Amino acid sequence: MRIAVVGATGMVGEVMLKVLAERNFPVTELIPVASERSVGKEIEYKGTKYKVVGLQTAVDMKADIAVFSAGGDTSLEWAPKFAAAGTTVIDNSSAWRMDPTKKLVVPEINADVLTKEDKIIANPNCSTIQMVMTLAPLHKKYNIKRIIVSTYQSITGTGVKAVKQLENEYAGVQGDMAYKYPIHRNAIPHCDSFEENGYTKEEMKLVRETQKILGDNTIRVTATAVRVPVVGGHSEAVNVEFTNDFDVNEVREILHNTDGVVVQDNLDTFTYPMPLYAEGKNDVFVGRIRRDESQPNTLNMWIVADNLRKGAATNTIQIAEYLIKAGLV
Repeated sequence: MRIAVVGATGMVGEVMLKVLAERNFPVTELIPVASERSVGKEIEYKGTKYKVVGLQTAVDMKADIAVFSAGGDTSLEWAPKFAAAGTTVIDNSSAWRMDPTKKLVVPEINADVLTKEDKIIANPNCSTIQMVMTLAPLHKKYNIKRIIVSTYQSITGTGVKAVKQLENEYAGVQGDMAYKYPIHRNAIPHCDSFEENGYTKEEMKLVRETQKILGDNTIRVTATAVRVPVVGGHSEAVNVEFTNDFDVNEVREILHNTDGVVVQDNLDTFTYPMPLYAEGKNDVFVGRIRRDESQPNTLNMWIVADNLRKGAATNTIQIAEYLIKAGLV
């Protein structure tokens, strides 16, 4: 199984390599790929050093699977070239997510939509993944009508420059700014660029991608996405209105029995999800599960996950694992 990691020297690429190793993914040949300025650098995987190659070289090497985390423009240009060479691409950017000809996959929810013909597969946005992981089983049982979500998103979602900005601000050092404003001791209600409707792209991803993954365009979604000075993961306050009424204990039981979801919800011991403890873990954590007493059939939840893990690298690798298990590569 020849695996190309496109964007291997980036923040998500490095986590992809970690996850491949941790999960003992059946790699027979690793092909680390990055931009021209990184070609020739060495990366280490399972104690062996590998030289980084350029995109065209990687295409010519005809990997079985290429996992991409190199930005939308790179994906738009190069994913079709890999696919044309017979490589199945799993792309972590927003480039292909809303393309009606491409599948948008969270393995625990909808991996069964994949076929051998799917040569470019889209990995959803990090904040969408953790939300739908908890909502998919509840949608099956109670039928979701409307979702209101407010996100508290880690700076690692922006990248290395944002992490450096926070470190500089902690230390009182002037440096490059990833954001228009300080992030230390601040909360910035601005993730990604603004669209014409006044929402950011990040907010609209939560709307569009949720409907596509759950296969239901009647679900109404509205979102506010906020960047906070946290390094370890994204948090979300989610308010969800169902068609059918529910029992809160049954909701907890359904979530407890959902693969990849961990319920942390014991008020007696002050147990609830927090990004500090989600960092480095592959699961999605959910707590503060309670009825919204202001209207019928409505639930509040607090959802936390490491955005570089299940929100990006882990979900991508899980898709690759499914492709192998299902004999699609």
